[in-house]
Amino acid sequence: MIRDQLPKDDAVVRQLVEDAFRGRPYSDGREPAILDALRAAGALTVALVAEEDGEILGQVAFSPVAIDGAIRDWYGLGPVAVRPDRQGQGAGRALIRAGLDRIRALGAQGCVLAGAPGYYGRFGFTADPRLQSPGIPPQYFLVLPFGAEVPGGTVTFHQAFDAEP
Repeated sequence: MIRDQLPKDDAVVRQLVEDAFRGRPYSDGREPAILDALRAAGALTVALVAEEDGEILGQVAFSPVAIDGAIRDWYGLGPVAVRPDRQGQGAGRALIRAGLDRIRALGAQGCVLAGAPGYYGRFGFTADPRLQSPGIPPQYFLVLPFGAEVPGGTVTFHQAFDAEP
């Protein structure tokens, strides 16, 4: 079951995110702090959890991004995490699809993320030279427009993404 994350879920979700990213070569360990900072700033536009038999198996977060300094109804996906013992069983895929549907319903124009093209390509994300984000190699900065138009410019994630672990 996919549902909205509730305040009572915060500690479990934080631990899940920490566990999911621990030891990953693409992680610098900041993901739990990023999620905490997004929540504290009120910048979680969509925060969902996957739950089975009352246990939280995964989470996904979406927050606004700026393009050339302006908020233009584009969102950043992340962090997304699934409990290590449940990875590869579809919870992450279900969370991402539900979250994308939710931001579309809110009038989003598109979504961006830093991630693996092989994984996120299944949702329609691709590298697009019209958009870039400082410090993210272009092949890993992925874009999913919800319409025909992709603006050009530099994408800036919420300042919470600069949070220290």
